[in-house]
Amino acid sequence: MADGRDGEIGFYSPDPRAVQPFVKGDPLGAFHLRRSLAKQVRKGLFEITTDSCFSRVVHQCATVPRGDGLDTWISPAIEALYNALHDQGFAHCIEAWDGGELVGGIYGVAIGGTYFGESMFSTRPYASQVCYAWLIDHLRERGYTLFDVQFTNPHLEQFGVVEVPREIYLELLAEAIEKQVTWRDI
Repeated sequence: MADGRDGEIGFYSPDPRAVQPFVKGDPLGAFHLRRSLAKQVRKGLFEITTDSCFSRVVHQCATVPRGDGLDTWISPAIEALYNALHDQGFAHCIEAWDGGELVGGIYGVAIGGTYFGESMFSTRPYASQVCYAWLIDHLRERGYTLFDVQFTNPHLEQFGVVEVPREIYLELLAEAIEKQVTWRDI
């Protein structure tokens, strides 16, 4: 993470670590789809795609003002690194479109059965949340078992995100990273 758009890049390993339970029967809990969000998903307000404009999603995550008033942690150097990971097949995104306009997205890195969520943005109500719900379904369908969101906040807690001690996180990660999972059929 960078300290601001033009800040120095640092490595962070939070303890506890925030994860999104989503697998049926997960002992940590479960993904919670609020009734209002489920209604928006059913309405089909957005066209959802994956990996069609990765660099734009990362750039929007870096530059669209956040609702919490905090500065971005995504510097131009970080953007370049994630774009390189995408080019190598490790980083993926989900996009929400409204009338041909990119209005929301989420991106992260997939290794084995783990998806490391990095950031999301929205310029329309519910756009990033619909992407998040779509991502959960995608991870379930593909066989992922760990969705790492690093840090929690009230926005993520509404989905059932929980914090786990580093020791438990590392056990979950070691198991999930060994899984043979692909983002999409080859």
